[in-house]
Amino acid sequence: MDDLLQRLERRDWRLTPQRRAVVDALRGENVHLSADEVLDRVRDELPETSRATVYNTLNELVEMGEVGELHVAGRSRKYDPNVTDRHHHALCESCGMVQDIQLRSDDEPQVPASMPGFELRRLDVLFSGICASCAN
Repeated sequence: MDDLLQRLERRDWRLTPQRRAVVDALRGENVHLSADEVLDRVRDELPETSRATVYNTLNELVEMGEVGELHVAGRSRKYDPNVTDRHHHALCESCGMVQDIQLRSDDEPQVPASMPGFELRRLDVLFSGICASCAN
């Protein structure tokens, strides 16, 4: 996976201390945070950071295509910095944990023959269930 910070530096995106803190909050494997979770992490580093700054930065990153936005019914949106590796997601209905599910290279979606010329731009698959921790 290409690192979010590296991708943003290649774009010459202006990294203010607040933006850098948002990017740092999204670092790691299997990161799927709500905006409030990002805000909490940012405020650990920069307590004076406003909610609007975090939300605006996340929105800008989504618009740039550098962060994915997961819409899960009944839950806060989650932000995923892994936009370079094609994958699906698994959601625990109890605790809200989200995990990446990697695709095999032959898992190409097929557009139905009844939709000739349809250009598939995005595919979101969410598997929903109960994780092992919550099941116990």
